Amino acid sequence: MTSTGGLRSRYREQTRAEIKAIALRQLAEGGTGAVALTRIAKELGLSGPALYRYFANRDDLLTALIRDAYDDAAAAIAGAGPRAAGEPARERLHRLSAAYRTWAVTHPHRYLLIAGSPQPGYTAPADTVDRARSALGHFLPLFAGAEPVPAVLPVARRLAAWAEREPAVAEWVAAAVAGTSGEAPPADAGASSATGISLAGALMSWTRTHGVISLEVAGHFTGMGHDPAGLLAAEIDILADAFRLD
Repeated sequence: MTSTGGLRSRYREQTRAEIKAIALRQLAEGGTGAVALTRIAKELGLSGPALYRYFANRDDLLTALIRDAYDDAAAAIAGAGPRAAGEPARERLHRLSAAYRTWAVTHPHRYLLIAGSPQPGYTAPADTVDRARSALGHFLPLFAGAEPVPAVLPVARRLAAWAEREPAVAEWVAAAVAGTSGEAPPADAGASSATGISLAGALMSWTRTHGVISLEVAGHFTGMGHDPAGLLAAEIDILADAFRLD
């Protein structure tokens, strides 16, 4: 026999899901500025005060959408599948980047919610950092034991210093690369470390991937006569060369 509390909980989650679905439609139609609690309440047949039982305010609703978007982006990257035995790091890097691009261009409004311009006056909660790291973390193991070209080493040194100052970052990297066969950093790495090199590789993967995707999603490649997927592949190959990935 189902308890009243169980029914109430399911109704609450169903209503929250309906609110988020309408908000996502508004987001797709006009960006974050189009997300309006009053319009959502009217569409659901709820009063304004009733809607606030599900989300405290507009920022609370946006936060829920941001959390969901990060989780879905991470799932899309993970959906590229586990790294096959003997799969070259370069090939794996291409697959992860392509999987992220596919998610972004399929859900451009959700991509822009997490990667577009920050919303004035809005501060995302700390747990969104963990969600972002969940997506980025898939790239870290690919650079364990990499031997980057000298131009990359200053970035690796700065990131290694950051990890030393922030134990949570070091722990995140260590957990992500655990079980990989990464070797010690090259002798000319100086103050950089394996942690810094992995961070540099993941961060530069992110910047190159976001650079292409953001321009594509914003429509800046329209009429340019090239394939954005091919441009992303070229950018990833250049990055792989910089880290001397196989």
